[in-house]
Amino acid sequence: MQASFTLALIAPLTAGLLGSLLCEALLKPRPRPFWQRGIAASSIHVGSWLLLFGLFTLLLQRPWFAVVFILSLQLVIVQSSNTKSRTLNEPFICHDFEYFWDAILHPRLYVPFFGIGLAIAASSAGAVAIGSFLYFESSLLSQWSGASFLLATFGIAALGALLVGAGLYKLPSVSLAPAADLHSLGLYSSLWAYGSALMRSSPPAAASSPFSAIAKHQKPAADPQMAAGSRAPDNAALPNVVLVQSESFCDPRPWCPEVASTLLTHFDATRAEAIQHGDLEVPAWGANTVRTECAVLTGLAPETWGARQFNPYRTLTRHPLPSIASAFKSQGYRTVCIHPYPATFYMRDQVFPKLGFDTFIDVSEFDSHDKHGQYISDRAVARKIGRLLEDDDNRPLFLFVITMENHGPLHLEAPDEARLAATLPNAAWPLPEYLRDLAVYLHHLGEADQMLGSVKTALNSVARPGLLGWYGDHVPILPAAYAHYSLPTGSTPYMLWSTDLVGQTPSPAPAGHAPQKIVANELGVRLFKQVFGRDISNDVIKAEPEPQEQE
Repeated sequence: MQASFTLALIAPLTAGLLGSLLCEALLKPRPRPFWQRGIAASSIHVGSWLLLFGLFTLLLQRPWFAVVFILSLQLVIVQSSNTKSRTLNEPFICHDFEYFWDAILHPRLYVPFFGIGLAIAASSAGAVAIGSFLYFESSLLSQWSGASFLLATFGIAALGALLVGAGLYKLPSVSLAPAADLHSLGLYSSLWAYGSALMRSSPPAAASSPFSAIAKHQKPAADPQMAAGSRAPDNAALPNVVLVQSESFCDPRPWCPEVASTLLTHFDATRAEAIQHGDLEVPAWGANTVRTECAVLTGLAPETWGARQFNPYRTLTRHPLPSIASAFKSQGYRTVCIHPYPATFYMRDQVFPKLGFDTFIDVSEFDSHDKHGQYISDRAVARKIGRLLEDDDNRPLFLFVITMENHGPLHLEAPDEARLAATLPNAAWPLPEYLRDLAVYLHHLGEADQMLGSVKTALNSVARPGLLGWYGDHVPILPAAYAHYSLPTGSTPYMLWSTDLVGQTPSPAPAGHAPQKIVANELGVRLFKQVFGRDISNDVIKAEPEPQEQE
């Protein structure tokens, strides 16, 4: 019996543990060697393997099948982490497990980055392996008594759980810099550490939002006593406010000299006229739009969220916070969001009503002919904005827009030679590999620029004054272009523009014309101040010089 036990369990358990370390070595960038990680991190790795081996052997009754199955799952995570590191500059963390479900619901957004061929090959190989092991490897229950089998597998899993618990107790707090934590802790330990940090973290308090004091006091916008000393305009004078989060919007000309200088004519003109403009430090690279989105809407910096910062909307479904939308709503605005994608994605259908939006317009209110490329076009979204601005119900409008046209995967579209004159006028055809995705991106970036011009025209065409905020949520995913040219800074442009400035000749140093670099959570606050002035501020929205006072 002892020899049988050793052969049946100890050999696959040991081989699998060594295999887990070999799989981990495939990570890019590679973690610190196992023996240099410290006792706590090493204990978690060994304990994780014992726990998984015990549970899957209990389930599958075939220890070698369990080893191959666990290592296959680990390879999926390793490949996912490498892909994420290559495209988003961030490795896989425990928060990302929920994206496997999103990949099933929205495969276009995820599977192409992993590799469609690789996904098919892995699925096929998995099916063959399952069938082979079920046929060739005998069940332990056919060799052992049920009591012996349960005692052995539960004992291994229990020992693993104890090692994981002891390791987590001694493990230092993570830095919440995923790449650094993965390097120092290794894959298993970093996943456990981030999961533990997430469970221990508390949601931000409502009072921490800079919009808290404003949003909880519902007063008519025409009330001249809206706040002590405030200069509240009457309802008719309040501007319509449009805040556009343009998908992957950035200015590529500083890092790619081949881009046509005339690609962003409306952006250049708007920046020259803007009340404020500059670089926006965003907490995302290539994807994870909701991190930037949440920062702008709630006014809270990522560090306020702790371990919840990587997907704050999951927290907001249960713990809503004041936002710029609820602040505008409290002052008599109707609040609308446009996002031409399913409202359920990132649970926006649950989050946005709690943030103070009256209406959510998603992809169901667009038609198939509104698509350009893979998604609803920016021009179609601009037409929707124009119709909402014309639909005057005597209340000013706050409209938050999340575009989709320039969302990846860019390699699913083929570049068009006819469009190169407007984007890459000196590029040779056929395009080299590093320019293919860039050419697709630049075409859609030009469409975003046209949308910017259309929104400004729409704001100018109605009687009520208009204020426009425009920013990019993150830089695009263009690893081949970045490798050939250079990496961008990671920041995106932002602008605040007003119809009140139309037709005015800027002075040599107009108010706010000098670029101002800000972080994403400051943008919504600055937009709100442009409407109501600095004196509506509370202790969190700190008084700042008005734009006309800045030199």
